[in-house]
Amino acid sequence: MGILYSSMLPEHEEFIRKQHIFFVGSAPLSDEGHVNISPKGHDVLRILSPTEVAYLDLTGSGNETSAHLLDNGRITFMFIAFQGPPMILRLYGKGRTILPDMPEWDAMAIRFNLMPGTRQIIHAHLHAVKTSCGFSVPFFEYTGERETLKKWADHKGEQELVAYRQQKNATSMDGIITPLGHTFMK
Repeated sequence: MGILYSSMLPEHEEFIRKQHIFFVGSAPLSDEGHVNISPKGHDVLRILSPTEVAYLDLTGSGNETSAHLLDNGRITFMFIAFQGPPMILRLYGKGRTILPDMPEWDAMAIRFNLMPGTRQIIHAHLHAVKTSCGFSVPFFEYTGERETLKKWADHKGEQELVAYRQQKNATSMDGIITPLGHTFMK
């Protein structure tokens, strides 16, 4: 059984900073809605305090997390040791989406190295942190980041990215309008 904490300890923060990938889980309130688990790479996560994290969210083929946060705010982050001693660390919280046209964007965005394809920032206040053993997780070797998304976004340019987001990121697969979708309706 894992150990439950009310906030991140320094050793949790140290573990998170060593990871090259993390996973974000969210789900709509609807019983018919789909649970979403999304992998995140690159240097996009920032620890803001022992009970607060944010990540730079890049343009993708869907926008489920953002839709679910607007629907109910629930978010879970999972970090896994693929090297070194085994461990799984989960952060549970309530999140929200910060878009580039929001007043808090500038203050939050300066914490990140903005990349081609930057779409939004996901910001979460944590209410629980849980560790578990990870004994069955295999070892994997990190060999580098994929540059595909950056190259794709650079090639598209900002106007084409906006059109792509209007087509692919305005609603979730369950029909929930995302914060980006609401901006397109204005």
